[in-house]
Amino acid sequence: MNHVAVAVIGGGPSGLTAAATLAPLVDGEVLVLEREAQTGGIPRHSDHPGYGMRDLHRFISGPEYARRLSAMAADAGAVLETEAMVTGWAGERTLQVTSPRGVRTVTADAVILATGARERPRPARLVPGDRPDGVYTTGQLQNLVHLHHARVGSRAVIVGAELVSWSAALTLRESGCATAAMVSAYPRAEAYAAFRSAGRLLLDGPVLTGSAVVGIHGKDRVRSVTVEHTATGERREIACDTVVFTGDWIPDHELARTAGLQMDPATRGPVVDPALRTSRPGVFAVGNLLHPVDTADGAALDGRHVASAVRAWLTSRDEAAPTPAVAPIRVETPLRWVAPQLVSADGGIPARGDLLLWTDEYRRLPKLRAVQDGRVLATKRTPWPAAPGRIYRAPWSLVADADPKGGAVTLSLT
Repeated sequence: MNHVAVAVIGGGPSGLTAAATLAPLVDGEVLVLEREAQTGGIPRHSDHPGYGMRDLHRFISGPEYARRLSAMAADAGAVLETEAMVTGWAGERTLQVTSPRGVRTVTADAVILATGARERPRPARLVPGDRPDGVYTTGQLQNLVHLHHARVGSRAVIVGAELVSWSAALTLRESGCATAAMVSAYPRAEAYAAFRSAGRLLLDGPVLTGSAVVGIHGKDRVRSVTVEHTATGERREIACDTVVFTGDWIPDHELARTAGLQMDPATRGPVVDPALRTSRPGVFAVGNLLHPVDTADGAALDGRHVASAVRAWLTSRDEAAPTPAVAPIRVETPLRWVAPQLVSADGGIPARGDLLLWTDEYRRLPKLRAVQDGRVLATKRTPWPAAPGRIYRAPWSLVADADPKGGAVTLSLT
C-alpha cells in the first residue's frame, strides 16, 4: 500500500492538466494512473492539427498536444504511472490498482476522476445486419492508422457528422480510403459550418442528413450498407468495405458508479457543483466524464479549474462538515442535459464561467430562461447557435442569482 496526496485517475488532457497545476502546490505526491501504455488520451492518436488553442494558445497536432501535456505534468513534479488500471475501491479514497508490476492499494487525500468518454460501438447502437470485419469507431480507426500504420479499406461510410466525424474522414484520407458517404440523423451536419465547408473536400460522396444506417452487409468483410431516410422511409444501398461509427459519446463512468456517487441520468456522469465536487467528500470529477463530449482543450481547462477546490479540501479535510446548500439545475426539452448540475453556496462559478448544455434541436439565435420557485432569474440570448452534436455554452450568469436553499432551477429555450 502507498499513500499520495492526490490520485488522478486518467492521463488524458483533463487529468494531466489537473496534475500539472496541483503538483507544485500541494504537500505530497500527485499520482496520475493511466491504463494505456502512454499518457495523453484520445489526442495521442488524432494525428491532425486543431489542439491546444484554449489552454496552451497553440494550434498543434493531437500527438504533439499529448506530449506537451505529459511533459508539463512530469516537469511540474507529478508521477505518471502507465499500464495501471484502477479496478475498484477498497474504502474512502482508497483505490485498487492492477498493473504489470502487480496488484496494490493506493490511498489518497483527494481523488480526481478524469476517466473521459468513449464512442458507442455498433452493438450499443443496435444496427442490424451481418457481422463482418471492417467496422470501427473513430478511436479504433485512428489507433490502427496512426499508431500501427495499418490500412483499413478502400471505401468507407462514416456514421455521424460531428467534429470527430471529420477527424475520422481525415484519418481515412491518410490511410488511402475514400469516404463514400457521411450519414447523420439530424437535419443538418452537426459540426460547425467552417469544418463542414472545409471537410467536404475530404469526401468522395454526399452528406446524407435526416438518415440512418439500418443494415450492414457482408460475409468476411463489409460489402455495403443500407441507409434509410427517416422521414420518407426511402432506402439506398451504398457499396463500401469500411464503416466508421463516430460520436454518440458516453462517459467512462464505471468507477464513479462503483464509488456510489450521485449520477446524472442524462449525462450518465457524476453530478457536480461549479467547483467540480462530487457527492463524496474529497472526490472530484473533470473533463468528458462530466460532459461528453467537449473538445480536448475544453476538458483540460476543467483540470486547471478543479485545482483550487482540491487545495481547499486538502487544507480543511473536514469530512464531518455540514454539506453546503445546493439547488439542482434541470433542463426542459429540447435541451437534454446541463453541467454542472448544482448551484452551491460555496462553489463559486464553473470553469470558463460557462454552463454546458446539449440540445436535440437547432436554434440559430437561442434565448435561454432560468426559473426558480416561479421566479425568473434571468434571460439571455447568445449570438452563437445551439446545435445538436456539440456542446452549447451558456453564461453562468443565468443561474448566478439562484438561492442554493431554494428549489430546482429550470433552464429552457424560449
